[in-house]
Amino acid sequence: MEEILLEVTSRNTLGKKCSGLRRQGVTPVHLFGHGVPSLALQCDTVELRHALSHAGRTKLISLAIDGSKSPVKVLNREVQMRHRSLLHVDFYQVNLAEKTSVEVPIVLVGEAPATRAKGTMVLQNLAHLTVECLPEDIPDKIEVDLSVLMEVEQAIHVKDLVLGKGVATLDDPEQMIVKVSAAAEEKVEEVKPVEGVEVVEGEEKAAEEGAEEETGEGEKTEKSSKD
Repeated sequence: MEEILLEVTSRNTLGKKCSGLRRQGVTPVHLFGHGVPSLALQCDTVELRHALSHAGRTKLISLAIDGSKSPVKVLNREVQMRHRSLLHVDFYQVNLAEKTSVEVPIVLVGEAPATRAKGTMVLQNLAHLTVECLPEDIPDKIEVDLSVLMEVEQAIHVKDLVLGKGVATLDDPEQMIVKVSAAAEEKVEEVKPVEGVEVVEGEEKAAEEGAEEETGEGEKTEKSSKD
């Protein structure tokens, strides 16, 4: 696996004054971890973007502090942005001998045979899986094969996944990840005419016929009175 190296330096500028650093192409960075002192750091924004794009949230970054020959291994924990501009990044220093937890994206692969039926669709309920493992065993992604979904309403749950050696999930085993469902049918409601609203042609014709019947009954009544 290719090492992702990022050089950082100590930072004395804090708070609102960091806006001046950003204008110079430098991004504030914070390093923390279990049993290690927190450090205020900074690094070149272009280099930081490059490292983040390759590492995402699951790959280790080798953080070289002030040109240290022994970089520390870190994970990207939080990225703060505004209008696509980097504001601040938090790195978590890991211990390679201790397990850590991290969210890993779920990727759907293959085709569900059940979707060949008309009016069906794939519904994904879970986009990430929280796993626990040694830092170097963190998977980049978790693939979920849809080809096992043969029938409508069939689902894949967390307990159905086969993870790598030494990788365990912290999510509920019964939680549904994805299923094939029948698409909901749209209900067409009958539109009733409202007073003061133009009626459609069929309703207008019926109204005219009703008026003619009333007129005819009136004429019959008048004739019978004369008789």
